[in-house]
Order: sequence, then C-alpha cells, then structure tokens
Amino acid sequence: MTESQQPVRPEGSKAPIVKIGMVRWIKRNLFNGVFNSILTLMTLLFLYQIVPPFVKWAFIDSFWMSTAEQCRTGGGACWSFIPVNIRFIIFGFYPYELHWRPFVAMILLVSLLLFSKNRDHWNRSLAWLWIAGLFVMGTLMKGGIFGLTPVDSDQWGGLPLTLMLSVFGMVAAYPLGILLALGRRSKMPAIRTLSILYIELIRGVPLISLLFMSAVLFPLFLPEGLTLNKILRAQVAIILFTAAYIAEVVRGGLQAITRGQYEAAESLGLDYVQKMRLVVLPQALKIVIPPTVGILISAFKDTSLVVIIALYDVLKTTKSALANPQWMGFSPEAYIFVALIYFVCCYTMSSYSRRLEKELHS
Repeated sequence: MTESQQPVRPEGSKAPIVKIGMVRWIKRNLFNGVFNSILTLMTLLFLYQIVPPFVKWAFIDSFWMSTAEQCRTGGGACWSFIPVNIRFIIFGFYPYELHWRPFVAMILLVSLLLFSKNRDHWNRSLAWLWIAGLFVMGTLMKGGIFGLTPVDSDQWGGLPLTLMLSVFGMVAAYPLGILLALGRRSKMPAIRTLSILYIELIRGVPLISLLFMSAVLFPLFLPEGLTLNKILRAQVAIILFTAAYIAEVVRGGLQAITRGQYEAAESLGLDYVQKMRLVVLPQALKIVIPPTVGILISAFKDTSLVVIIALYDVLKTTKSALANPQWMGFSPEAYIFVALIYFVCCYTMSSYSRRLEKELHS
C-alpha cells in the first residue's frame, strides 16, 4: 500500500478510516484552492526548468575518467577532477608517501565517534578510551616517536584537520559552556559577573576576529622564545567561541526547569553539585538538544574560516587544487564534492540528535 493510499482519519475524529487514491490525494493537497493550484504549477514549472538540465549536465553529458582537455571539449560536468585530485583535497600538503597516517587517524576518530553513540558506553572507561585515542591520533599525525617520520604541523590539512578542529572543539566547548551557564546563574557576584562578561564579549565579536587574535595578537603576549602551534591556537579560539553560544542555550534549558525540581532535590539533602548533576542538568540538557546540535553544526561549518590564518582545511585544499592551470574552470564540480562532505557530516549529527532526543524522551 503506497503512502497516498494509506488510511486517513480526520484529527480528533472517531469516524471510520477512509482510503483515498493518488488523484484524490493530489487534489486535496496540491490543488485545493486557487492559490495552492497556482503555487503547485509554478513549482512544477521551476523544477522542469532546473532538474532536466542539471541531470543532463551532471550525469548524461558528464566525464568521470578523462583528462582535463577531454572535459573541455564537452558540455557536461567534469567529475574526473575528483579522482585525480582526491588525495590532495583530503590530505593537503601532508607528505604523499605518509598519507596512510592521517587516514588511520581519521578512521580511529570516526570509530570513537561511532562507539560513543551507544549510551551504554557512556561511562568513565569511555573517557580513558578517548584519551588513548587522542594520543594515538596525535602520534600518527605528528610522528617523531616509535620510528615514525616527524611531520611539521604546517603540513597538516584537508579533511583530517577539519574533523579534528570540529570534533575536539565540540567536545571541549560543551562542558565549558555548561560551566559558563551555571556561572551566569550563580549567586556569587564575582563568578556571575565574570561569566556574563565572557559570554557577552565572545558573542559580540565574529569568529574571524578571534582567529586573527589567536594567530597575530596572542603570540605577542607569550614569553620570549615560547611559541604555540598555530593549529592549537585556532582550536582554542573555536572552543572559546562555541562555548559562549552553548552557555546561553544551556541557560535557557536551566530556566525551563520548574522550581519544584530544585526544591525536591534540596528536600533529599543533596548539595549544589549533586543537585545539578543528578536532577537539574539531565533535564535541562535533554530539553536543549535541538538548539545545541544547531550550534555544533554551525561550529563544524565555521572551521572553514581557518583559511584566513593560512590553515589548509578541506575547503582550502580544494581551492588550491583548482589553482592548478590544468583544472581551472571546474569549480562547480569541486565545490559540489566538498558540499557533499559537509552535508554528510552535518546530516549525521542532526540524525543522531533526533534519535538521542527520542530515546531520552521515551
């Protein structure tokens, strides 16, 4: 039975279920009035003008395994750009013969994320597993021990850099945001004032300005002879920026908790830390899952801004590949490929958040 033939029942009605056919469903939902009929026809006309030419360009007349010269002779998409430049797009300037190391690091990172999705694994052992995983990933990327050839961090780039900046930024920013939210609601004036100043100051400036400060101004305040890795400075800027937004979202969740929950926790003799950890925060964090994930998705996409401080994320490596005179003019294919990478990652986060929200509310 197709969706259009599914039994329907008017909302709030106890009338018998009635089956409708495809034609009746179309009439009821797409042509049930002059305005809807005009809107449906305009939409169909728009799709007719856009979809067939795109399908023809992307699939029918496209080139998949050809040279750049062959692509220029046709009128279709040159998807050959992707397999030829895929290793540079994914790994950037990392030494070609050592690409297996960032590849293994990415596999390990994704494996940890998949393992962490299961709520049964949320315990202290998971934290130690992440610490061990971070050590292994850092060792693989940096080298210099265990017989691994050292690779300077200036050569890191592509998708591994994007994933590391975003994942580590989210993981570190979330608990910091919770602490800031609690600090803003604290009864101690000093902590409350500092939290408010931090949140409002960070939210009042764009991420680009923080990245510039981390790259240009911050080194000026370090003692002479002491330097910090540029990737680490960008990572700190992303963490601080994301934490300020998470703090406001969590604060909204805390305000949604009724006074009775606080009083019930106090009546059990729980201190402040126990009250927040066992009663208040679990409820508040469950409420704010959708806006929190929205912030985390924005943080993932904002990692592309590190290009302004000369870090080669996956978007920058794609631009660099397009700078090759042989492949100039094929930017639509390149950016569609990068857009698919971002879409898969963002959709995965969104899908998991919906499942987690459903599990926590069941």
